[in-house]
Amino acid sequence: MRKIYIPLFFMLMIILAFGCRNISGKNAEENIQVKDTGMARITFTEYEHHFGKVKEGEKIGYTFTFENQGTGSLVIASAITTCGCTVPKFDKKPVPPGKKGSLEVIFDTSGRSGMQTKTITVNSNASKPVVLLKITAEVTNE
Repeated sequence: MRKIYIPLFFMLMIILAFGCRNISGKNAEENIQVKDTGMARITFTEYEHHFGKVKEGEKIGYTFTFENQGTGSLVIASAITTCGCTVPKFDKKPVPPGKKGSLEVIFDTSGRSGMQTKTITVNSNASKPVVLLKITAEVTNE
């Protein structure tokens, strides 16, 4: 009985040794993910946009562009508007340092008239975590 256990023991050890090896062929040090300790810095090309005169009932849009001028990846967590008539759209993927991104804002002028100002609050992991953007339009009922 003991003769059976010795070969089984060695086979088990060989299986474990090959099963635990690094399949990628890299050293263990190369497989360690380095945590990003840099800080993102969001800078918009412009912080306000004026549409001018628009007719009531139109849906108008503008795309704000920004750049990550920091050393860490930038992640926009949310973009909140002051009114349900304004809808922001942005990519939720991280923006690497030195790269650009965009945030599109659609404003539905239905039921509005006169001068309209809408604020978009952008929350991110940047060094300045809250940025305010504004859109304005003069809505006419002609």
